[in-house]
Amino acid sequence: MGESNVKKLLESSEKVHYIKQLMADIKALEYMLENKMFEKETLRIGLEQEFCLVNQEWEPSNNAEKILEALDEKHFTSELALYNLEINLDPLELKGNCFSQLHNNLKSLLDDAKEVAAKHNTKIMLTGILPTIRTKHLRLSYMTPIERYRVLNEAIKEVRKNDIELHIKGVDELNLKHDSILYEGCNTSFQSHLQIDPDDFADTYNWAQAIAGPILSICTNSPLLMGRELWEETRIALFAQSIDTRASTFILNEREPRVGFGNDWAKGSVVDFFKDSVIRFRSLVSSEFETDSLLDLQEGRTPKLKALKLHNGTVYKWNRICYGTTDGKPHIRIENRYIPSGPSTEDEIANMMFWVGVMKGRPKEFDNIHTKMDFKDVKSNFFNAARYGMAAQFYWDGKLVSSQDLLLDHLLPMAYRGLYSMKIAPADAERYLSIIKNRIKSRNGSRWMIEGFRKLKRNYKTPDALKILTATIYERQERGYNIDAWQLPRGDEFIVPRDNRKVGERMNIKTITAQENDSMELVLRMMQWKNIHHVPILNSHLDLAGLLTWTDVGKYLDRPEKLEESIQNIMQRELITATPETPLEEAKTLMETNGIHCLPVIRGKKLVGIITSNDFKV
Repeated sequence: MGESNVKKLLESSEKVHYIKQLMADIKALEYMLENKMFEKETLRIGLEQEFCLVNQEWEPSNNAEKILEALDEKHFTSELALYNLEINLDPLELKGNCFSQLHNNLKSLLDDAKEVAAKHNTKIMLTGILPTIRTKHLRLSYMTPIERYRVLNEAIKEVRKNDIELHIKGVDELNLKHDSILYEGCNTSFQSHLQIDPDDFADTYNWAQAIAGPILSICTNSPLLMGRELWEETRIALFAQSIDTRASTFILNEREPRVGFGNDWAKGSVVDFFKDSVIRFRSLVSSEFETDSLLDLQEGRTPKLKALKLHNGTVYKWNRICYGTTDGKPHIRIENRYIPSGPSTEDEIANMMFWVGVMKGRPKEFDNIHTKMDFKDVKSNFFNAARYGMAAQFYWDGKLVSSQDLLLDHLLPMAYRGLYSMKIAPADAERYLSIIKNRIKSRNGSRWMIEGFRKLKRNYKTPDALKILTATIYERQERGYNIDAWQLPRGDEFIVPRDNRKVGERMNIKTITAQENDSMELVLRMMQWKNIHHVPILNSHLDLAGLLTWTDVGKYLDRPEKLEESIQNIMQRELITATPETPLEEAKTLMETNGIHCLPVIRGKKLVGIITSNDFKV
């Protein structure tokens, strides 16, 4: 949960004041570390649960503000998009049945949210990326109207100087340009917090980095975005690109992305880590400062390090170091940001326990991990896990190992040892780690989603398949099943209504086009080879310029002397078109009234699809 009262760093006088506060925070942190002021005897865990809000048709619901106001509960807070909210749970001491207690607290708060959401015809879902999000849900009107989001959006755009580019390539490909950071709102995570001993900072943080890839591989749950199959954990690529402040240039530079894994092992103290962050990343936002951290220390108060936390809040390491206070005593914790929301609360707590167990179960032979593994192998492991999930292979302890073998033979026993060393209740350890074991032997959330989507696509158009898939996820979650027990969608989990449909839900987006200077022969052969009857024609700016139908070109089959001519001589220029938001019935009437069998679908001057009379039969 970030600071709400923020502003852009604009004028030099404001920057000077902010930097002064930031330097005071660094000095205060150094003083507290040197004087052993950090809490170490008691270790705590905590979590943040982000969740999606959906309407009766399983699309994003923009009711977040109304629901948050009605909840009026300190544990709930807003998120970037109006279809997301977040729960911040109270931390618990790492011992006994803390995980099942955390689980019960989470379910209780989610039940409260479900009750309030139902009064607004809204449902609550846990998933890394909501399958039904479309480009229309990424307009600024869907951004939560809170100052910190507006300021961050403007600050990032100001630094980039260009629109944000997204290019994610998996089985399918997504290549888009966008004018805001709202793509980050597609991401919904389950953030786990583990308090650490600051005196063992580098070794502990490096171990967290080393295990990130294998841990992520069994937790992936976000393979789909805009109906495309991308990475097994698409959130990793999407978040990195949607908050990237680096504009593309002709100059090769080595600047590090704000969202990232890091480029090397951590060295030195936690203060050195924060100093390095200040050096590498430009501060984007400021706030009002009531006091100075060094003055707080002089007067016996634990400083909040507000400027440092503001800076840290705009640097998104997948393993992020956080400073906080509990009962007036400072602590350092690692925030695990790479694990997605869902598929069920039981799965989420199992993911968290597995990570915490492996963190605490580090064998002696893996002390000083930076001397035993190459950092680039560790980073490669992480991105292999994000791309391939359980199909990934990892470089581990000098060998190339499959995810299943590494998880079952090495990390799972390690997690048990770590949990028992912290006096975790054996019943809790067995309950949640058995979920991980069963998942390793079956499939994780991303694999279930891909298999379910492909099954539905055999009988449904993509938008309808995504709605049924989303309805199925909700049904399985509500029944409390773990992902390893989920059956694939039957297809009747949601009956897609026939009325109030839009063209965007039926149009074909994989459209074969030609350019206006192409020859008649080329276009005629294209239509023959692909057995299509309509080809939209684009001009040199890739704007829609015309349309060719089989009626227009078929008559030239027996006139070879004409086939070398350009299609711009015969293409139709006066076009009847639709937009993705055009009601389906209106599009059907347009075709019938004008005696035509297709409508190019445009947004502005750009072609985004085509709808034909055959699409009304689906």
